[in-house]
Amino acid sequence: MRIAVLGAGAVGARAVRQLASTPEVTHVAVADVDARRTAMVTESIADAERVVARPAAPGWSDGADVAILAIPGGTHRAEAERLLEQRIAVVSTGDGLEDVRALLALDAEATERSLAVVLGAGFSPGLSDLLAAHAAAGFDVVDEVHVSRLGTGGPACARQHHRALAGEAVERRDGGWTRRRAGSGRELSWFPDPIGAADCYRAAVPDPLLLAAAFPTATRVSARVAATRRDRLTARLPMLRPPHREAGLGAIRVEVRGRRGVSRDVTVLGAIDRPAIAAGAVVALAAVAVARGEVGPGAHGLAGSGLATVPFLAELARRGVKAAAFVGAAT
Repeated sequence: MRIAVLGAGAVGARAVRQLASTPEVTHVAVADVDARRTAMVTESIADAERVVARPAAPGWSDGADVAILAIPGGTHRAEAERLLEQRIAVVSTGDGLEDVRALLALDAEATERSLAVVLGAGFSPGLSDLLAAHAAAGFDVVDEVHVSRLGTGGPACARQHHRALAGEAVERRDGGWTRRRAGSGRELSWFPDPIGAADCYRAAVPDPLLLAAAFPTATRVSARVAATRRDRLTARLPMLRPPHREAGLGAIRVEVRGRRGVSRDVTVLGAIDRPAIAAGAVVALAAVAVARGEVGPGAHGLAGSGLATVPFLAELARRGVKAAAFVGAAT
């Protein structure tokens, strides 16, 4: 199993380390526009024979079964098209609304070539999609899916969060799509301890696109991100200061509503971790699953990939990324 990784930032570097610790993976190639990053990643891994640094040139993915795109948004579509032409499956960590929309448009090409293009394989979307699919398995019919997210990973993730609060959010409502101003629609979301409650707002994030495709019976699908008043006030301005190299703890909350028999019910799952660490584990295991043939052809998120969620989540837990169920009365 040979996997290539483009991007050695906070998420890409974690993905390389996760892949290097996976016995099935025989070769990992890592490339980044900053050669110092690739050198730092390869030098930090004890089993360096399986991990090689490559320049961020067209040949970075040569010989790979699966390629991971862990670079900032804007170029994922072009890279994915080139990879599909080389008959290499793709796993993207992109969490920008337009990036994901552009990659979803590759569904016909990927299906024709019998290759998988997995989208949003990170913290949220990514782990949140897996939790939604796991929760949905307990329902006969899924009516609603709602996701809330708190925290960011590396600098690219922080910049995307900033842009998302200045854009236009999309929501699935009554079977159709609506557009709302990002930064509106405040909701108090309860995340696992020690995070607790946080105000969350609409944002230009791709989660509704991926979840609506995975759960076609759902008439309401939404996503919100936690933000402070300063985040919302400055969202339409350039970032006032450079983002942190990596932020602290993050959290996700996934609420699925539906019917079991004749009764309606709700399941709420959550997770807490440093987003870059969790995202690195998710994208690495997603790439391994694609290489094993556990993901069908076409372009889709993890919730719509057909992956068996129980073994995937169990392996994530073994690697330190754990989920939790909220227990209490539905309101």
